[in-house]
Amino acid sequence: MAATTIHVSDWEPSLAFDQTYVTRRRPTYIDAARALGLMLILLGLVPARLIVPGMTDLGRPGLLLGFLLFCWWGLVRFSPQLVMTGRQPTRWSLLVFMVTVLISYAMGLLRGLTTMEVNSADRVMLFFCVFTGVALTAADGIPNWLRLRGVLRVLVGVATIVSAIALVQYTLNLDITRYLAIPGLEEKGWVPGFEERGAGVRVASTTTHYIELASYLAMVLPFAIHFAWFGHRPHHRRLALGCAVLMAGGIAVTISRTGVLAAAIVLIVLFCCWTWRMRYTMLVWSFGLLAAVIVASPGLGRTLLHLFDDPSSNPAFTVRQERYPMVFAYVAQRPWFGRGTGTWVMPQYQVLDNQWLVTLAANGIVGVVALAAVHLTAIVLAWLSLRRSQRAEDRHLCAALIATQLLALAVAGTFDSLSYMTYSTTMAVTVGMCGTVWRLTHPARAVRTSTTRWFLR
Repeated sequence: MAATTIHVSDWEPSLAFDQTYVTRRRPTYIDAARALGLMLILLGLVPARLIVPGMTDLGRPGLLLGFLLFCWWGLVRFSPQLVMTGRQPTRWSLLVFMVTVLISYAMGLLRGLTTMEVNSADRVMLFFCVFTGVALTAADGIPNWLRLRGVLRVLVGVATIVSAIALVQYTLNLDITRYLAIPGLEEKGWVPGFEERGAGVRVASTTTHYIELASYLAMVLPFAIHFAWFGHRPHHRRLALGCAVLMAGGIAVTISRTGVLAAAIVLIVLFCCWTWRMRYTMLVWSFGLLAAVIVASPGLGRTLLHLFDDPSSNPAFTVRQERYPMVFAYVAQRPWFGRGTGTWVMPQYQVLDNQWLVTLAANGIVGVVALAAVHLTAIVLAWLSLRRSQRAEDRHLCAALIATQLLALAVAGTFDSLSYMTYSTTMAVTVGMCGTVWRLTHPARAVRTSTTRWFLR
């Protein structure tokens, strides 16, 4: 299970210019992996309500750094000494998505918008720039397997702390995020309180909503499991196992159907690539954790076990279904490009709790296809990487990335996923990483090469 610390291919020389070779382990002036790691730290550990004064909710420090990554990626495209060479399908899928939302944005302005719709449209377009910049930076900027594992370790560590905060909130019934005040930032927007559900209390930790927390933790969970199996030292594997247990506990205390669904998708996908020994071990751990939850908090256990009882009479299902005719009436008016990017906004329209319906109404059929294509492209790239990989560790990491994209496709039908920026920005990182593993496993040297330095010209 343990392997060499450095991946063999990280030392492979890659042709940069005529008669010049550089190792793919050579650092660049601006390390994209460290920038992504810093963004993930700011995104997860700074409460979502804290923003730079005078800005909207896009003024969160992590999102501002994400926007700078978008600008950085765009600027380096004009420099042959900085740009990542070779093909990258992730770029094309994101280009199609951005062109689609820009067309919808323009068509919305042409039909005439209310002030509320204009403000929301501008805000959503700016966030899509963040989303695209983060994904492209991950796809093109992470130079080798070592740096990729480093970003994933940061992501797992941050999610573990976020989950620990949620468990403290649930156990003590105390919102400790109130004490996470950061000088220079101000509070703005809705602050999630404690919501009773069944015999338990739902918590949101540093995120904006309970469902967002559950989806965020479920998206990071496969990487914690990955390091628990493939950590290079025994204490690293034990530490990663503890992180995975804490994340599972964090998902439980959100008391969210979305969280249960997301965690189930992750385990099913990984189950397919595990050995029988790994499957048996994970089943034992899963049933053990469920038993521990029931013993520690019988009310929480009963609530989790009955979350999916009788969907025909459950308001969580019936209320969503009642909105479908209203949405399709709007879609019939503008079926192809929708009413305009970001124009489906509260309180002018109803909350749909379904990102696919929101995208259908705002961006039309073309927008839904473009958004789905981003995830499907990422899945195909990760699958191709899995097929090319020779090491069990690399194949398992590719399977974990596939799980995140299937998770994203599924949970988008349970809440407005792109409206919650901790989750959706983390999801953008995983989209980019699918492009990263495709590049790192590609047989062509021109595709796998790292960024170059100015003096190598």
